[in-house]
Parts: sequence; C-alpha cells; structure tokens
Amino acid sequence: MSGDLKWNKIFGAALGTAFVILVVQQASGLIYHSEPPEKMGYFVDAPDETAGAEQAELPPDWGTVLPAADLAAGEAAFARCQACHDGHQGGADKIGPNLYGVIGGPVEHRPGFAYSDAMTKHKAEVPTWTYDAVNAFITAPARYIPGTKMSFAGIRDTQTRINLIAWLRTQGSTGYAIPAPDPARQPGAAAPAGAPSEGGEPAVTEGAAATESAGTSPAAAAPAAAQATPAAPPAATSAAPPNH
Repeated sequence: MSGDLKWNKIFGAALGTAFVILVVQQASGLIYHSEPPEKMGYFVDAPDETAGAEQAELPPDWGTVLPAADLAAGEAAFARCQACHDGHQGGADKIGPNLYGVIGGPVEHRPGFAYSDAMTKHKAEVPTWTYDAVNAFITAPARYIPGTKMSFAGIRDTQTRINLIAWLRTQGSTGYAIPAPDPARQPGAAAPAGAPSEGGEPAVTEGAAATESAGTSPAAAAPAAAQATPAAPPAATSAAPPNH
C-alpha cells in the first residue's frame, strides 16, 4: 500500500511540474509578446557590382598606346610569366608554350605542345593572337577561355598589359603592324555597341607570358591589315588570344 502511495506522489509531482512549466510558458508569451516591425529598421543601399562589372570599356587604341609604351616595364612585367613561358627565340616550351612571335601569330602556334581542348575550340573561333585577343586573355585567362589549363589569374592593370604586349611584339612579332590611331577608342569616346570589354572576347592575355598557347609565327602578320581601321569607323577588334 505504501508503495502505491510512493508512485502516486512521484506521478503527481511530475504532472505538477509539467503544469507549472506550461503555465509559465503561456504567461511569458503574453507578457513579452511583440509584433514584427512593419518596416526593417535599416536599409543598406549596396551597389550592384555585377551590373557595373558588365559595363563595356573601350579597348586600348593600339595605334596610340603601343608607340608610347614602356618596353623596359613590359619586360619587367614578363618576369611573372617566366615560370611557365619563355619569350625568346629558340627557347623551349615549359608548362606553357614559348611565346616568341606570339603577337599576330596563330593560336596554338607551337607544334607538338599539348594545348587544352578549350584552346583548340577557341582556335576554331578566333584563330589569331591579335592585340585585342592577347589583351583580353591576359586580363583574365579563365574568363576569356573557360577551361584553359593556364592557371594564371591575370593582369588587371591596363597600362601593365599594354607595356607587356608592346615588349612581346619586339620578340619576333615586329612584322605585325600597329594599326592607325582610332579616335573611337580614345578617352572620351563612347564605347561602341558590341565593343569588347577589357576582359571581353577580343582581349588576349593578362601577361602574355601566362598565356597557355600564344600564336607565334610572323606569317600571321597578314591579319595586321585587318586590324588597322580608318579614322572614322571603330577599329576592328583582334581575333584571338594566346592559348593553353
């Protein structure tokens, strides 16, 4: 009999405790109840970076910037490419192909080099390493040619790329003509519709040295004529960037 009373007391205490907890929860809910605000207290007006990034920028006016480029600075910029590329005549291929003669040369210009499938596909679309193509590629290789084996992040500074491209031109590509100055590409001119952005299709390399496969042969100098444009219309954009 005493055993039954003991268990009754235990159950009674448990039920009493549960009842007290429920009452406290209900009471606290009524006391501390609050309505959600109709309007958020703070509004952060953050700029849309994506929209700004997609705004096209005028490509360099090669007829103006190349003659004034700093070749010594361009050679210094190539130092960051030397781990993967040799830019001198007769130099061996490294992780990336030798870049001698790449400016104005064909994409995948080094016979026997194992270019990526992405570069081979790109060659079918843009067969020549024009000034614009090299500029776009070295700006952001993976963005310009998705799937490229070149892991180089790219060169964001426009003047550094110009100097580098000017120096690379002295390495076996002097036969590739510099186009006439194009007023449509000079500061203050509006970006023409469809004009390649700095990281767009026509630019080539962020560091020509970082290029996975850069077209080299001076024979590709022929496309130079197509790059030169009359003063009135916008200059034609280059066709292809160095491959990897």
